[in-house]
Amino acid sequence: MQTSGTLYVVATPIGNLGDISPRALDTLRSVAAICAEDTRRSGQLLAQFGIATPLLALHEHNEEALAQRLVARLRAGDSLALVSDAGTPLVSDPGYRLVRAARAAGVKVSPVPGPSALVAALSVAGLASDRFVFEGFLPAKASARRERLQALAGEPRTLIFYEASHRIAETLADMVAAFGGERPAVLARELTKLFETVLDGDLATLQARVETDADQRKGEFVVLVQGAGEAADAKVVEGRRLYARLKDHLPPSTAAKLAAELSGAPRKALYGGE
Repeated sequence: MQTSGTLYVVATPIGNLGDISPRALDTLRSVAAICAEDTRRSGQLLAQFGIATPLLALHEHNEEALAQRLVARLRAGDSLALVSDAGTPLVSDPGYRLVRAARAAGVKVSPVPGPSALVAALSVAGLASDRFVFEGFLPAKASARRERLQALAGEPRTLIFYEASHRIAETLADMVAAFGGERPAVLARELTKLFETVLDGDLATLQARVETDADQRKGEFVVLVQGAGEAADAKVVEGRRLYARLKDHLPPSTAAKLAAELSGAPRKALYGGE
């Protein structure tokens, strides 16, 4: 009877190549093939360590179509590895369809843990880490992004987001509007890389820093925001949500006045967040 292979989910460095584990290297050398989000980028990583294992492209556009073919290989006895561009696969990256299909077919799926940008950022942020929410990338469309942030304004747990360089300034501005400029936050940029930067302060301060320093608009970002906390004023949270909606249709001062009247929140807590 043919024994099925194993699907290994392998974490790779987010920047510093020294962060790859010996077990990850052994696994990448031993499998029949490596499923990679970007074969060019993963090929460069493999070349650094002299690994010649064949690469297969597996990304969001072809994963559904390829999953069953790959499961057939696994069931026939081949072991495969799954990697993303960087970090731990499936964390804001493709792969869950293949993992789901493999598990449904009774194939063993085994993690080879290692680097993760969100965990690395949380470990150095100095924000509460016992309870947190990972939101990944916010919507690219401004209206959808603002709506999502407004829905999170009262979340008591630490909030963690990924963001791209071309949207970081707009996202921070939207966070100031949704959460208030006084909310503590941390901006982690290019973690484990040459220009690694971890900035902390309130959201308004971080927004100003990014807007005035072009270097802080380069690279890959993790944004961490302190949760509203269990003692957060629900009236202020609701007032800011209403104000964010109303200011698209009314002058800011009028929108703040109306939102304050409807929510019971102090007007300065709403209009002052601009």
